[in-house]
Amino acid sequence: MNAPSQEQLKKYADLCVQVGLNLQSGQRLVIHALRYGGVPIHNLELIKQITESAYRNGARFVDVMWRDDDLIRSRFELAPRDSFSIYPAWQAENVLEYIENGDAVLSISSVDPDLLSGQDPEIIDDYQKGFLKHWAPISEHIRKNSTNWSLLAAPIPGWFDKVFPELPEAEREQALWEALFKVCRVDQPDPVAAWEEHIDLLTRRCGYLNEQAYTGLRFSGPGTDLKLGLPEGHRWRSAGFASQSGIPFTANIPTEEVFTLPHLEETEGEVTASRPLNYGGSLIEGFRLKFEAGRVVDYSAEEGERVLENMLEIDQGAGRLGEVALVPDSSPISQSGILFYNTLLDENASSHIALGSAYRFSMEGGEALSEEAFKDRGGNTSQIHVDFMIGSAAINVEGITPAGGHEEVMVDGEWAFHV
Repeated sequence: MNAPSQEQLKKYADLCVQVGLNLQSGQRLVIHALRYGGVPIHNLELIKQITESAYRNGARFVDVMWRDDDLIRSRFELAPRDSFSIYPAWQAENVLEYIENGDAVLSISSVDPDLLSGQDPEIIDDYQKGFLKHWAPISEHIRKNSTNWSLLAAPIPGWFDKVFPELPEAEREQALWEALFKVCRVDQPDPVAAWEEHIDLLTRRCGYLNEQAYTGLRFSGPGTDLKLGLPEGHRWRSAGFASQSGIPFTANIPTEEVFTLPHLEETEGEVTASRPLNYGGSLIEGFRLKFEAGRVVDYSAEEGERVLENMLEIDQGAGRLGEVALVPDSSPISQSGILFYNTLLDENASSHIALGSAYRFSMEGGEALSEEAFKDRGGNTSQIHVDFMIGSAAINVEGITPAGGHEEVMVDGEWAFHV
């Protein structure tokens, strides 16, 4: 099995620490993984490089939370059926303590898309609810950018087998690493400078859309005719954020999107997903949703329909939208031609929307609002935030102006304006 060189891993780690987190001297850093708590042991060499980079950049302490996917699979296959609401609360409490102290938080997206294949959807639902209950305070902090945080991908067995089944087994991991390095701009002579230029372009696109002050968007194309209202005071953002203490950081590596929040009561029409969704180790494929007055009223899926149903019923906000994001079909991830089965990557291949909670920073002054005030202004709240892809080279997007007119925003999956 071929592995990336130490120099490649070092460049990836430095990008994560310097651009993703923008780790500040004196900060601590906790490294974990969404839903499963810890980072796969398979990612040890990358974590070593990230740890060394963090200390070189002034970290006071680096704390790594680990996991082994074989143990997770064993639980689903052998544990009592009524035990899956149990969740190790210390994992969430540990991350929360770092956030409340103003330290940096890194999540590694490294999931086998088929980890829970064949498992009882009801048990998976119990497991997801246990996770969501304990991570709710962390999610609220993330939605407010309470501290500098970032999300990075790393290959593991099962994932690279799923992405490259046509390659000899010994070549699959290296192929996924090379694909990651390319779409994350690690293959460029100066990845940090390349990212600074990229974030500047995304920021200018946000500026244009904010100036237009559209009251809604319409997506149209094969299987999709969807109209979204945009609340007054919405703000278009990219992944170039600043924490509440003023630390600039880049939330996702890679990222190609500009996004905002839809009004929770103003989504109408039908939408068809353009890529499969990996939801916590279960795949949902070939699915469509119908919205009325902001809420999902009908749905279907070729695979994973019960998982989709359980996700939509988690709480009152799970069947409403919390995000709309625009991504051109010419993005590096789309042009790679690779289906990654990983939302961090696949969402940056096409325009997408998210079921569940909206980010407070997508609304002017949203971080300071109470939950009720945020909802009164059109922001959705939920325990979940699940992005799924709806864009392609066949999708058009129109902006609805304050006067009721329509302007082209994207045509055949590409930007209709220049910045």
